Amino acid sequence: MIEQALGRIHAQDRKLHAFSVVRDDAARAEARALAERPDLDVLPLAGVPVAVKNNIDVEGEVTRAGSRAGTDAPAAADHVIVRRLRSAGAVVVGLTTVPEFGLWGVTDTPDRITRSPWNPRFSAGGSSGGSGAAVGSGMLAVAHGNDGLGSVRIPAACCGVVGMKPGRGLVPADVGVDSWGGMTENGVLATTVADAALMLSVLADRPALAELGSPKTLRIGLATAPPIALSRVDRAWIAAADRAASAASLAGHTIGVAELPYQGATFALALRWLANAAREADVVPHPALLQRRTRTHVALGRLVLKSGFLRPAQVDRVEARLLDYFERYDLVITPTLAGPPPRARRWHSRPWLANVAASVRFSPFTPLWNLVGWPAISVPMGVHPRTGTPLAAQLAGPPGSEGTLLELAAQLEAAQPWQRTAPAQAAAGA
Repeated sequence: MIEQALGRIHAQDRKLHAFSVVRDDAARAEARALAERPDLDVLPLAGVPVAVKNNIDVEGEVTRAGSRAGTDAPAAADHVIVRRLRSAGAVVVGLTTVPEFGLWGVTDTPDRITRSPWNPRFSAGGSSGGSGAAVGSGMLAVAHGNDGLGSVRIPAACCGVVGMKPGRGLVPADVGVDSWGGMTENGVLATTVADAALMLSVLADRPALAELGSPKTLRIGLATAPPIALSRVDRAWIAAADRAASAASLAGHTIGVAELPYQGATFALALRWLANAAREADVVPHPALLQRRTRTHVALGRLVLKSGFLRPAQVDRVEARLLDYFERYDLVITPTLAGPPPRARRWHSRPWLANVAASVRFSPFTPLWNLVGWPAISVPMGVHPRTGTPLAAQLAGPPGSEGTLLELAAQLEAAQPWQRTAPAQAAAGA
């Protein structure tokens, strides 16, 4: 299984640039050691090749987080979620590409541009774009990612796979400085809901999450209006959410069209996106090597931190309105994105404003759930008629609804089955 995965990576990744590190020798050594374990038959991920996003420590590897400004020293120990994956029998075959510090909605670095396997002219999304491309191309069935503004769900939507961000505290975080103020969670990208549930159960150390039953009859809100005033949502992406709602209705759930209370969320998110970058930059060993777009972001973030504008009450007000919404509904369905991913290009060399505009324009629906720390999942829902890139719907719910979200996602998968990986000729066209 490991040799086949490494073979697929070496055959396909020259075009897609999903990986920053491929651990050929280390993965083979891990597989040999695994074969000696007496408990292989009870390990939930026995022999499964997995990738880890390169902003999480893997012993012996350098955690660069897509930046030349970071550490040059190999990690002394595995992050707790890597330990859990290995304890469950998984083998880490590589580290996936990350934009600098996971700040951006597209994934590129000075030496690679990560592309959607469905149409390599477009980005794989960010910041777990490498993990999305690895799974969406069929190199691997599952991969780790983490999500601070949508960074699991965005690449999942761009690459045609399932992407799950758990709620705060379910999976150990410890991503960057203070896990971006509690906004970032470790999650999973997978070709099927069952595989996503299984890997999430390992990351969370909660085996019951892998047991997918049928959810009770749910009250589901459908919210397709853009979260940001004067922005627009591509009709194909609205149709993806409508398709998910129709499938849920046919499964017996009650659907109500009810827009989400986004008031105040955009301002609170913008402040935290800037401030979190500034905090992270304060601890890097080589700040002079930060990319130009990141230096601008950091400078603005320092102004935010000095201004006193950053207040917990901003989040409290947003969460209070959401709690009112979820008195009427159990879950909500939105489009995952507002449009196709940006073109695959050297975004790191473009101005800060161009990067911000690109990220915000196509992915306004995902960050709300990071702000409040609630769970959300993206599920594939077709292919865009113009770009050939995937479409997806986002399902979200209140704290503790991970199991319900996975069960509804599995119902949608059964009703609207998707092609698990991109057509081979598409990935070869980069």
